Amino acid sequence: VSNDAEAVKRAQALAEKLHLPLVRHAGDAGAHHLVLLVHSERLELADLSLPNQRPIAVEFPGETRHRRRAAAGQKEPIARAVGPRPAYVVDATAGLARDAFSLAYLGYDVTAVERSPILVSLIADAVERARASGDGQLRQALHRLQFRQSDAAPLLQATSRVNPPDVVYLDPMYEASSGTALAKKELRILRKLVGDDADAASLLEVARSVARRRVVVKRRRIAPPLADDVSHSIRGTRIRYDVYLESSSRA
Repeated sequence: VSNDAEAVKRAQALAEKLHLPLVRHAGDAGAHHLVLLVHSERLELADLSLPNQRPIAVEFPGETRHRRRAAAGQKEPIARAVGPRPAYVVDATAGLARDAFSLAYLGYDVTAVERSPILVSLIADAVERARASGDGQLRQALHRLQFRQSDAAPLLQATSRVNPPDVVYLDPMYEASSGTALAKKELRILRKLVGDDADAASLLEVARSVARRRVVVKRRRIAPPLADDVSHSIRGTRIRYDVYLESSSRA
């Protein structure tokens, strides 16, 4: 917690909400290697066992980057995988919500589901900062983006009875050997917080039972698919998107 009075008040409320101990200085955290750092300007997740690792904060892309992405539109690999708009997408493994935000910025209506209350708190902090910014396009994207804290499988099953998604998007936690050194360290912290997604295969089955058009699974380029009957894949430099078309979408 910083020494700012508003940050202290916010930290007290967050600690009570998340049922976490409140410490004024990181050095007082003792055996708790993972800590939420509450600053006046933002919320961060830090691993005290990695003193040289920069804390994680959710940051939505700046105006230049998302203008470029919007210009690319349906040529973006993630958009090619998810398919044509309009579409209602449920990102069932939101994590730090980067892909969910990208989809919302590209014009999809998105519900992002994350079961970790810590990650949801980091996302909520980013949303609050984004809404206070002067970036009108960013705020418009956030109007298309909703967040839910929940286990994905029961939420998908409940949603299917009321408003079934056109697309379910899955990004299971994968091995930290992918990506840049920074990404590896970030994945290490996230894995320590939420563990591996051991239920990824069963979540895929649920997703396929409720998606009206398709399920998209983000994987490392060299990783095996979660299920063998992939309809097609969109490949990037380090990752790929495996697409599972529903029978009504096969043509």
